[in-house]
Amino acid sequence: MVLPIEAKDSEISKKMIIFVVILSLKTNSMDNSVKRVLFVNSEIFPYLPESPIANIGRHLPQGIQERKKEIRSFMPRYGCINERKNQLHEVIRLSGMNIVINDVDRPLVIKVASISSARMQVYFIDNEDYFHRKSIYRDDKGEFFSDNGERAIFFARGVLETIKKQRWAPDIIHCQGWISHVLPLYLKKAYIDDPIFSNSKIVLSLYDDTPKESFPADLKEKIMMGNISDKDVEILSDPSGMNLAKLAASYSDGVILGSEGVEKELVKFCKESGLPILDYNAESIANNSYIEDYNSFYSQI
Repeated sequence: MVLPIEAKDSEISKKMIIFVVILSLKTNSMDNSVKRVLFVNSEIFPYLPESPIANIGRHLPQGIQERKKEIRSFMPRYGCINERKNQLHEVIRLSGMNIVINDVDRPLVIKVASISSARMQVYFIDNEDYFHRKSIYRDDKGEFFSDNGERAIFFARGVLETIKKQRWAPDIIHCQGWISHVLPLYLKKAYIDDPIFSNSKIVLSLYDDTPKESFPADLKEKIMMGNISDKDVEILSDPSGMNLAKLAASYSDGVILGSEGVEKELVKFCKESGLPILDYNAESIANNSYIEDYNSFYSQI
């Protein structure tokens, strides 16, 4: 059977449309697979002893990088980290700026080290006043450091300012550990107009590390900068560790329950907020299949 010319043209047009749609879908799929993921960690092994957070901080970035994504990984340069043993060195081109907290200028120092077996670098946020003490969050008597809130502010701003200097626009910023809990607020309020972060989404991993103590009453004032209003940080009128975690969740795009012991109050808050949540799975943590779960979760938010 010979088709009329008009029918042939119609068939060709249909095939062209199908081809264009398929090509578009393939292109979008390729675009989705090329993401940049910024990891903001409280702990990374081997710089700190093994723990659930430190182990994920060590292996998750490597696993995501092996899935063809670009990564950056940050943590504080706590005083207990042996610089010589771990071969930390200062990155002069990234250091040098000052961060102002409570009208006090403090220099930001950036250091870097490599985990050769993982083929990845770790960047360290450093400052003599905040991170040169030998213990992490508590003094020799077990007392919570009174400036831990300021340390969290300095860490969050230090990470964001360093990424700006690198001109490296992350698609996902994955925060792990309570000392990263200020960053979601800063990203969504103080850095929202910066083109480096215009398409960035926040994933917040929650653990059983929420401080039981409260921060000083002036934490809310110290945290203020840019477009942040009193209403944005109203929850910090009671500056508890729980409320800081809720603040972080409020400005996140998705939440991962990283351990079984996350406080029920915090889990309930996240669920009532309507956030996408990836539940804790002990088996996937044990066999490292959680990396694929997290990787898929990044694409869902």
